Amino acid sequence: MLASGSGPAAVLWDMDGTLVDSEKVWTISLADTAQWLGGELSTEAREAMVGSNMARSLALMFDDLGLDRDPEPIAQAARYLTDRTGELFAAGLEWRPGALDALRMVRAAGWPTALVTNTLRTLTEKALDSIGREHFTVTVCGDEVPHGKPDPDPYLRAAELLGVAARSCLAVEDSPTGATAAERAGCAVLVVPCDVAVPTGPRRVHRGSLLGLTSDDLKVSYAQAQGERVA
Repeated sequence: MLASGSGPAAVLWDMDGTLVDSEKVWTISLADTAQWLGGELSTEAREAMVGSNMARSLALMFDDLGLDRDPEPIAQAARYLTDRTGELFAAGLEWRPGALDALRMVRAAGWPTALVTNTLRTLTEKALDSIGREHFTVTVCGDEVPHGKPDPDPYLRAAELLGVAARSCLAVEDSPTGATAAERAGCAVLVVPCDVAVPTGPRRVHRGSLLGLTSDDLKVSYAQAQGERVA
């Protein structure tokens, strides 16, 4: 039994690495972009990009390759990276373990949902062609807010669109960048790590995977992240 009862007002889902195994796709497209720029992306730089937005990822890449952050080369690299990632997204994306069942469970339970991603709208639409738009009440992309994750703007915008307070939402994230963004927005955070470890935090609850997630599990995670006592 829960001390709090009904759980969150809405569930806000990250995409890359949380719902779909697309971080592996990004690894390919980022490596290809680095090669196009004449270099090789380091493991450390790639790990720092997990969950990040396009601008930050390219800044990290240029620094890693020892290139000046000149606007025009960065813009050209952004176009190349977007096009290459779009090709890979269009080929289809694999679900993370338990993700599709978890989405269906949340929708069946009646919770409003949002997809909250740092990925550009053009690429997100290609991903939605693969995974389906019906799972989400609203979607928010990284190029539709003033600042992407780790800033709170994407999560604040999703809560605004749903007509709920961010502090009453549960965000599901896989990366340090995404967890920080959700936490800064005031959300409770269910962390399901994928490619990189995610530190603990005062409003974070960790789970090994989405496999077998039930509505009661989700309520418990929300209550624990809120600091509530679970009987």
